[in-house]
Amino acid sequence: MTATQETVKHQRTLSGKVVSDKMNKTVVVMVERRVKHPVLGKVIMRSARYKAHDETNQYKMGDSVEISESRPISRDKSWRVTRLIEASREI
Repeated sequence: MTATQETVKHQRTLSGKVVSDKMNKTVVVMVERRVKHPVLGKVIMRSARYKAHDETNQYKMGDSVEISESRPISRDKSWRVTRLIEASREI
């Protein structure tokens, strides 16, 4: 590989909703996806919860955010919040 060719790392990005902001510099993001059941053929929802790094504690519960994969920050945390998609509506 020459110096003119650039190596670009493709980071996985996911979007989900913040379900917990109780930890310091960490939010828990729930990512939902739609999957077709292998036998029944019905479309079902599957969800996964990811702990993501939030350096400034600016994201609150109910916010829609985008997270991207990063180096391991702690034992459970390998994701960073990259941007706010939609802020939560507080009543």
